[in-house]
This record gives sequence, structure tokens and C-alpha cells, in this order.
Amino acid sequence: MILNKDTAKKTAEHLLQIKAIKLKPHEPFQWASGWKSPIYCDNRITLSYPSVRIFLKEEMAKIAELEYGKPDVIAGVATGAIAIGILVAQELGVPFVYVRPEPKQHGRKNQIEGHLESGQNVVVIEDLISTGNSSLNAVAALKEAGAVVKGVVAIFSYGFDEATQNFKNHNVNLKTLSNYENLLEQALDSNYISEKELVILQEWRANPSQWNQ
Repeated sequence: MILNKDTAKKTAEHLLQIKAIKLKPHEPFQWASGWKSPIYCDNRITLSYPSVRIFLKEEMAKIAELEYGKPDVIAGVATGAIAIGILVAQELGVPFVYVRPEPKQHGRKNQIEGHLESGQNVVVIEDLISTGNSSLNAVAALKEAGAVVKGVVAIFSYGFDEATQNFKNHNVNLKTLSNYENLLEQALDSNYISEKELVILQEWRANPSQWNQ
């Protein structure tokens, strides 16, 4: 899923520096799912840092075109990937739409916002991959609307086996700028974490649902 090691490490470096990703092995966060986690990722913070968002925009556009061919439309997954999706669409000079988790309950009751024609090639932009369900839900909505979904490009993935299997089961291609392994490598290289903390973080990744119970 990772295309370029240098890009992966640079992405991880940016996310750590601006605290879009926080690592706290000894003071774990609690996710909405109830999991205790030593990592928290909020890539919307990247939008507040021009140099970082430009880097992400350019790299994601490059991957989208290199891997899937220049798309007719870029689709962002609401809400976290709307802004970065617009930036990627602007970089490629193509139209943009975004996909809601479910259709609106009023008005035109759209799930896809923006102009999309049946048969158009679409690349989906996502900010973060955990289980992959939100991305695959967006892919399903786009396909139902007649789009040809070429693949998904995301900023970061936790690299869970569940996500890998989900994308495989749905026959959807996924490429990410960086992932958990490259993040830990960069964090260790930059002394953001110690060797002992690395072990804790690796243990969480091996069994996140049961970690620190």
C-alpha cells in the first residue's frame, strides 16, 4: 500500500511535528469504539499548516495519477477528507464531489454532493484508514451512482488486518502516503519515542481491541 519510503517517512515526520498524530503509550486515549489506544490521529490539523497541506496535496495527486490514471472526478469522504480532497482535485484540475456517510433526510436527499455523471472515473480521497468501512461505504455509493471507482488514496493507515481484508473483499485498491510501521520508525529516529515505548506501541498494534484491558 505504501509507494515510496521517503514519502512515508516525510509524511510521518510532518504529522508528528504538528501533532496531527500524538503518541502517548503511558497515557492512552480512548477511542469512540471504546478501545484504549496509545495513538490518536486527527489529520484535519494539517489544514492549519500551509507547507504540510501543500506537501500532502502534491503527493496524493501524484499517487492518484500515477496509480490510477488522471481521474475525471475526485471524491472526498465526509467529513474528514473533504478539504484535502478539494486540494487534490485542484492540483489535478478536475471536478470534486464529496460523499456523506448516508443520504440526507431532507431536501434532495443526496448522499453524493456535487456533479457526478455515470461512467466517470473517480479516485476517492480519505484522510485516515482504520477499518476502512467509511471509505468502502463511499465507494459503494459512488458505484451505485454509476461511477467507475479506480481506487482510494489516504494520508495515513493504522494497517489493521481487518482493513486490509475489507479492501480485498470489496476488490478496492488502496494506496497511502504513510502507515503505522513507518510512523514508529520515524518516531524512533527522531527521538519522539524511546525503545521501551516502541515495544508498547508495537504490542498495541498486534492486538488493539484487547490492549491495556
